[in-house]
Amino acid sequence: MWVAVDAMSGDYGPSGLVEGSIDAVNQFGYSVVLVGQEEILGEELLKYEFDTSKIKIVHAPDVIGMQDSPASAVRSMVESSIVQSVKLVSERECVGLFSPGNTGASMAAALMYLGRIKGVERPPIAVPLPQESGKPLLLLDGGANVDCKPEYLAQFAVMGEVYAKEVFGIQNPKVGILANGEEDKKGNSLSLKTFDILKKLPLNFVGNIEGRDLYGSGREVDVVVCDGFVGNIVLKATEGLSKSIFNLLKNNIEESNIAKTGALLLKPTLKAMKKRLDYAEYGGAALLGVNGTCIIGHGSSSSLAVKNAIRVVVECAKQEVNVRIEENLVKYKV
Repeated sequence: MWVAVDAMSGDYGPSGLVEGSIDAVNQFGYSVVLVGQEEILGEELLKYEFDTSKIKIVHAPDVIGMQDSPASAVRSMVESSIVQSVKLVSERECVGLFSPGNTGASMAAALMYLGRIKGVERPPIAVPLPQESGKPLLLLDGGANVDCKPEYLAQFAVMGEVYAKEVFGIQNPKVGILANGEEDKKGNSLSLKTFDILKKLPLNFVGNIEGRDLYGSGREVDVVVCDGFVGNIVLKATEGLSKSIFNLLKNNIEESNIAKTGALLLKPTLKAMKKRLDYAEYGGAALLGVNGTCIIGHGSSSSLAVKNAIRVVVECAKQEVNVRIEENLVKYKV
């Protein structure tokens, strides 16, 4: 199983992307196609030892930047690393791809060259969020569809249940709707109509959940659906809050010698906590509902995130996530 890696996108260039790909090859035995500027990637590879039969380079001279218009860039820059990565999947040269670049461009390229799974109205971005228990929660949509119909959210729930079951190994995922209260009648017209649909489906539907439940401090839930407008705000707020907490902790420790001593004693605990909350442990977010596995990473994805994203691509292919999604959409008549 070959995995395509868009090795020229992201905030920091190809170094971390190549390192993470090499780690996936050396630790897991996976096979990776690095897509990007051949000369630059070749120089990066010289830094590492690896099985040369498991790494290939596909030359792509162009890079779609974060500020480029996604749809027009995908159409005009067919030699870009993200478009060439998607084409490798569409041509069945690779089982899936990982890109930490322009999210809109990844989505546009996937829709243009892969198309949607039969029956899927709108592909959502499924984002894993860390919980106190260490078990991830899947939030979708993370930003692909800012305006949604109830039928879209119902499909998100079905797709999320499949992903949680097949990739996270949760046997009977609990599914909820993000709302402004737990009561059945709370929410806006979108969430209320979605509630009526989901309660009739053979899902483990637990009803409305509130924002505080997302991280495991309230009701137990595994899959949460909302429109992409709300979902993206949740993600950005979460990212900002987590950075602020760790920065405040660091600054307060540095202001006191007693705190520094205590921090040294707590170092193993703090490292374990940081690992549990680190998005890199999950690799990236899945663009579900397209005919191929597409994992979208943070622009600042570390080598650890890249390695784990490649692992998730292979896991999705092995578990035939797309096949299960299509089967369930038909079975549930959503």
